[in-house]
Amino acid sequence: MESLLVNLTYEIELKEGEAFSFPEQAVKHIPPGKWWISITPAPQQNNGKQVRNHSAFLNSYLDEDEGLYDDYPTR
Repeated sequence: MESLLVNLTYEIELKEGEAFSFPEQAVKHIPPGKWWISITPAPQQNNGKQVRNHSAFLNSYLDEDEGLYDDYPTR
């Protein structure tokens, strides 16, 4: 079986006066090679948990789409 690590994400919280250090758990999972490390602030709403948002799908529905999937069998 072949496997490829594509994305490894850790969420950390720094308190006032704390310095960032790369988590030791993450270092253990990174094999030799070339890596990009990106640091992005977590969203503040919902205690850092992202909420699913289906607005893009709902906003793309047009009147012409009515009946578009009527031929598909239902389970």
